[in-house]
Amino acid sequence: MKTRKLMFGAAYYPEYLPYDRVDTDLAMMKRAGMNTIRIAESTWSTLEPRDGEFDFSCLDRTLAAAKAAGIGVIVGTPTYAIPPWLAREHPEAMALTKRGRELYGRRQTMDIMDPAFRFHAGRVIRKLLEHTAGHPSVVGFQIDNETKYYGTASERVQKLFREYLVRKFGTTENLNRAFGLAYWSNSIGDWEDLPDLRGCVNGGLACEFDRFRRSLAAGYLKWQAAVVSEYKRPDQFITHNFDFEWRRLGAAPEGCSYGVQPEICHREASEAVTVCGADIYHPSQDDLTGAEIAFCGDSTRCLKQKNYLVLETQAQAFKEWTPYPGQLRLQAYSHLASGADGILYWNWHSLHNGCETYWKGLLNHDFAPNPAYEEACRIGAEWKRLGPQLCGLKKENRIALAVDNLSLSALEWFPIDRGLSYNDVVRWMYDSLYESNMECDVVDVHGLEPEKYRMIVTPALYCAGEETLARLEKFVERGGVLVSSFKSFVADEHLSVWPDTLPHRLHRCFGCHYSQTTAPRGTTLLGREVDGWAELLVADGAETLARYRHRYWGAYAGITRGAYGKGFAYYIGCHTAKETLKEILLRAAADAGLAESLPKAAWPVIVRSGTAAGGAELHYLLHYRADPAEWECPYARATDLLTGESFRKGERIPLGAWGVRILQAPAAGRCPQAQPAAEG
Repeated sequence: MKTRKLMFGAAYYPEYLPYDRVDTDLAMMKRAGMNTIRIAESTWSTLEPRDGEFDFSCLDRTLAAAKAAGIGVIVGTPTYAIPPWLAREHPEAMALTKRGRELYGRRQTMDIMDPAFRFHAGRVIRKLLEHTAGHPSVVGFQIDNETKYYGTASERVQKLFREYLVRKFGTTENLNRAFGLAYWSNSIGDWEDLPDLRGCVNGGLACEFDRFRRSLAAGYLKWQAAVVSEYKRPDQFITHNFDFEWRRLGAAPEGCSYGVQPEICHREASEAVTVCGADIYHPSQDDLTGAEIAFCGDSTRCLKQKNYLVLETQAQAFKEWTPYPGQLRLQAYSHLASGADGILYWNWHSLHNGCETYWKGLLNHDFAPNPAYEEACRIGAEWKRLGPQLCGLKKENRIALAVDNLSLSALEWFPIDRGLSYNDVVRWMYDSLYESNMECDVVDVHGLEPEKYRMIVTPALYCAGEETLARLEKFVERGGVLVSSFKSFVADEHLSVWPDTLPHRLHRCFGCHYSQTTAPRGTTLLGREVDGWAELLVADGAETLARYRHRYWGAYAGITRGAYGKGFAYYIGCHTAKETLKEILLRAAADAGLAESLPKAAWPVIVRSGTAAGGAELHYLLHYRADPAEWECPYARATDLLTGESFRKGERIPLGAWGVRILQAPAAGRCPQAQPAAEG
């Protein structure tokens, strides 16, 4: 996608409106500086009310109005919510899961591998593309919506899985050995004996099935992309709105985007698109920290190492999300600071019926201007003026946080603790980096290029093959800094626990090992309480950075630092207080030669930097609190693009409630970038 403007807009569904107001809505969007709408992705039953009978009249009306208003359109393929006639004619198209056959009603209940579903989905996509690809207002296509494998475990899917196992393992003996299927008499002598995976009690085999189904979901998106590619123009992009694990946080019962998505591998699925997109929802009001925006943005940007689109984010939604004055603007710039090239709100208007009646859009049910809309007008005016300077932000982070779908699945089978999941560890480590203004890439461990980084952080990398371990070991040996948490390097890629010293292979690198774990009730570390999990570390040449304070566990280390080759490896054997983790991460950053380049600030003042497409160095100052704050300018000189104010080194830069500054500084005045780990 080549653009010199920021995308700004909303999802728009004229089909849901109580009366025709398309021209009025688009006029209001123009007033707000919006330039893009997303349509059609949830309207299959409108586009094809009966089998083979197509009606694009509402679509045509919207496209004509968009052309007249000069607004671009992203057309979504409408395949994530099937029409009732398809479920009636082909009940087998409804997914068969652990719960049994899905009933029609909710969205995303179909079997993505069912031939009847694929036939009808392919047909409606082709009809839609034939109708829209040539329209001058259509800038791109979104394939499906928040795609996952939806728990599908049909006979067809299990047959495909069996064929996959034959290709991967060759013989049943190899399969039995890899997963230890002799336990509880689960080993098979013939491939046809492979039982229904819905009853599987072997964590390794079950996680292999999950991995396979994630690949089916990625393949489904690639299939849609191939169909779209037959019709789209060269100037039109293909995108998808990747979503994240949904988690309830704080007072808001509705939840938000939280961690790594269990039911699709984003790295694998991103091969289907030309521009990555994301759906990012987050706490608001007093719970707004920016961490969810940053985590999901850093994850999406790193899928293709290029800028992305926020295809859905909240405008108002629930009562807990109604933004305080200034928050909508702060949120918008927070997305740009992570490398987004634009945002679209879900939704433009509030719905008057259906499940999401009170998931409010930018406009309320009366369609009248409101404080959120007026703040969007301010954003739109600023983006129209500054878009050429702000779009295309490039980030070159020297810290990577490595995530892993397989370890996520494994730790659902073998939980760390009742209140401590894989994604909790991911966010514990990511948020500690974020709040310390240590910017990082969030990278799938299987796509990790260690040579690009000075420091790699691995949250609960429970299962990893020898190849991954060798790459991390070499990274440290060559001068990099590795920081790993508890529950790392325990099992191989089939979830079989290594039958030797833990952490497997890398205990030499860390200079420590352990054989016992404990529930750390009453245990402290550096004066702060430890909870959930603790590994009793024995230092084998490593420096003990913190020892447990406990009547019995005091002989053991909780955190160690090992020198290995030219680098250092930190092992954190317990779930510490976040402040403890921050201290360790800052020390590791110093070992990595990054300390001097870190902004002298901490949350609620967040500094996120990059290079604009025009070559200017940009530094976003984001203030996530209502109380005013100040930040000392570290640059020889800098200009705030939003206000035109200039600052010199040492001057105090005021930040108002939920405030934003975008400082443009000459390259010579920028904090020095650390170099990647040396080769050889």
